[in-house]
Amino acid sequence: MEKRGSFLLFTSLEFLLTFLPGTLLVYFLIPKKARNYWLLLVSLFFYTWGAPKFAIFLVGSTVFNYLMALIIDKIPAGRLKKALLGLAVLGNLSILFVFKYMNFVTSVLRGWFPALAGIIPQTDFSLPIGISFFTFQALSYVVDVYRGTVAVQKNPAFVGLYISFFPQLIAGPIVRYSTIAEDIENRTITFDGFSKGVMRFLYGFNRKMLLANVLSQAADAAFAASELGVAMAWVGAVCYTLQIYFDFSGYSEMAIGMGQMFGFRFLENFNYPYISKTVTEFWRRWHISLGSWFRDYVYFPLGGSRVTSKSRLVFNLAVVWLATGIWHGANWTFLLWGCLYGILIIMEKLLDLPKRLPEHKAAAVGYQILTMLAVVVGWVLFRADDLSAAGRYLLTMFGLNGAALVDSMAVFNFREYIVPLAAGLVCSTPIFRWLHEKAAARGWGTAWELCDGLFQLLLFAVGLSCLVMNAHNPFIYFNF
Repeated sequence: MEKRGSFLLFTSLEFLLTFLPGTLLVYFLIPKKARNYWLLLVSLFFYTWGAPKFAIFLVGSTVFNYLMALIIDKIPAGRLKKALLGLAVLGNLSILFVFKYMNFVTSVLRGWFPALAGIIPQTDFSLPIGISFFTFQALSYVVDVYRGTVAVQKNPAFVGLYISFFPQLIAGPIVRYSTIAEDIENRTITFDGFSKGVMRFLYGFNRKMLLANVLSQAADAAFAASELGVAMAWVGAVCYTLQIYFDFSGYSEMAIGMGQMFGFRFLENFNYPYISKTVTEFWRRWHISLGSWFRDYVYFPLGGSRVTSKSRLVFNLAVVWLATGIWHGANWTFLLWGCLYGILIIMEKLLDLPKRLPEHKAAAVGYQILTMLAVVVGWVLFRADDLSAAGRYLLTMFGLNGAALVDSMAVFNFREYIVPLAAGLVCSTPIFRWLHEKAAARGWGTAWELCDGLFQLLLFAVGLSCLVMNAHNPFIYFNF
């Protein structure tokens, strides 16, 4: 059975041919008042099927945050209300810390202070799948109730559905309660909306199966190689850059599409990040739900950019990007990755580059190239097992360790993956959206959509055939 570990994947035959169709069939047969409870039931089943021993943490998170929001809503503004919010934040982050970071912290402490190795045990906690996503969703709900920006939900099942809804439960996007509060209480499903949801699911599935999964093979070969040439290092880095985009954006599109099939409207999570002209713009287009979460719940409360001194601005940005690196995982590579982006974005803010660059076209083009170079370098850090592996890989990329410029491995992989590489580069730009708009302006929009639908169905059939043949089928962001 195709799972991550023992987890049922969206790109598995079991999910595509049994779970999703069965869930939809029952959903449309039962009365509207029962639909939320059905979705809650199948969502809990979905998570329990893949991670039965961790289901208690998902249920516990739901109960804890439901009760904290109810209590906070009843308490008048004052110190007690703030203290209860602090307790909610501490409770959520403590669970996240224990299961996601405790192993790393104890390992580092034992390494730095050998004398304490006998005192500090090396922990070995397993990571509950999706804990970063559902914890941030639950926490945002409590904070928004505290702020008064959303009304508290008194039905525990509806809070449970918000936190555990299976399309976005294990790899996002991170959904705000305010985004779907109305949809939970009162939603309608039209044929047009459902069909658009199906198309979004097909887009995501095809990107994941036919681009991310194929490109992952070249990337894995490069990062696993004991001897690597310069050209192959670049092939592997570029393939991984495209792989992680189509992997994660593909998952997000499937989640958004499934949400739409059930009448929920999730916000977009990606907006062609690889056409960004600055690093700041890249992070406005990449993993939008996470970036906006840190903006609204960390950056703005610290004062954001509306501060009286540049040192305070630097501090606020440093906190956000350190937290971003930490959120992605317990490894020095993720910390350095977050710090890299923090330094670059601080530099852009202090120099006001996003506003000044458009006035100088040549400089803007050059900086856009540098931006993408920084992104590729960042993904090498992100992908590497540790800092030493990342360092060796980067030295090879830039020809600083005596590696051959071109070797047989590079020639083979370039020839083998030139088609998916080219397709990935094209599909990472909005060229097809632009062509669709042009076709619609000339009255050919319906014909375009019909041809596109047929083409996506054809690709879907190809993707299914890959699953039948047990093709390589990972999901990168399940690790977070």
